[in-house]
Amino acid sequence: MGWVLGIEIGGTKLQLAIGTGMQPAFRALWRGRVDPARGAAGIRAQIRSALPELLGQAGIDARELQRVGIAFGGPVDSARGTVIESHQVAGWTGFPIVDWFREELGLAAVLQNDADSAALAEARFGAGQGFDPVLYLTVGSGIGGGLIVGGKIYRGSGLGAVEIGHLRPGGLPRHVPLSDSLTVEEIGSGFGMANRARRVIAEHRETREYLARQFGEADPRRTSVDPAFRESTAAGAERFEKLLALADENPERITAALVARAARQGDRLSNELLSDATAAIGWAIAQAVTLLNPARIVIGGGVSLIGEELFFAPIRRAVRQYVFPPFADVAETVPASLGEEVVLYGATALAAGN
Repeated sequence: MGWVLGIEIGGTKLQLAIGTGMQPAFRALWRGRVDPARGAAGIRAQIRSALPELLGQAGIDARELQRVGIAFGGPVDSARGTVIESHQVAGWTGFPIVDWFREELGLAAVLQNDADSAALAEARFGAGQGFDPVLYLTVGSGIGGGLIVGGKIYRGSGLGAVEIGHLRPGGLPRHVPLSDSLTVEEIGSGFGMANRARRVIAEHRETREYLARQFGEADPRRTSVDPAFRESTAAGAERFEKLLALADENPERITAALVARAARQGDRLSNELLSDATAAIGWAIAQAVTLLNPARIVIGGGVSLIGEELFFAPIRRAVRQYVFPPFADVAETVPASLGEEVVLYGATALAAGN
């Protein structure tokens, strides 16, 4: 039995695993956190130090590793074996990571991005098993996509494809309008929802301060405040008071998970943000389905854990609303099934040549 090494390099997470790449299981697994302040060199140092520990856990020698599959959190040139860039960690731009593994660690490697690797895993071992083609989305801090055709990652002309998070839905109706140039990722990702919530709260506070100056009152709760001022500030705050309470009154603590919790409690802004997010994601899927007509759509990532009622059901409704009608019932949209190790399963499958 041949052993391969799979590596997931993200903006906050680093994972290494040893397996066969033939099934969703590992002989050994190492997981660590990335310190962005240490840059790309810091991550490479972590890989060097983690590998002996991982090999010891697996009970094998480095010479028994046949190849490395690298799943990188950002755009890559897989043909050249180089990173194009990382949006979270400095020092990766143009880095020849496949050469680095060969020269520094003596290991042959193959490179893909993390969304494509996860797509391969779900198509090969998970919720897309038995379907072809499989369209995969990961909705987390960002939004990425992958397409598996004939069991292989589709990379377009070579530098990638299915960058579904970077589509721009333009005039799509929104409850929280900011700009028609926003991408699907800026509307529907975890960071996108949190950032939009903070923007609404900040604008409300700016308006509150302006009105306070106009009316000469610093505290809108005082009974002497002009009724128009009190009505304006109270109505705005009521829109997000449950969300802000869950964040301990600190907008910087707002996350997609808090948005979902507040939405279940009836928070109006949170429900608006989720409605915008699922509409944008559903619109994007509809464009992909209209162009590609996949047999199954799989959605993973941390935001997808919000669940059926607030996430999957409204996405399915939006897909049906915007898709080319003859394709509306071809592909079912389902949750991913492989959990936190999905990218690693894809990385080991890559290394095994699957």
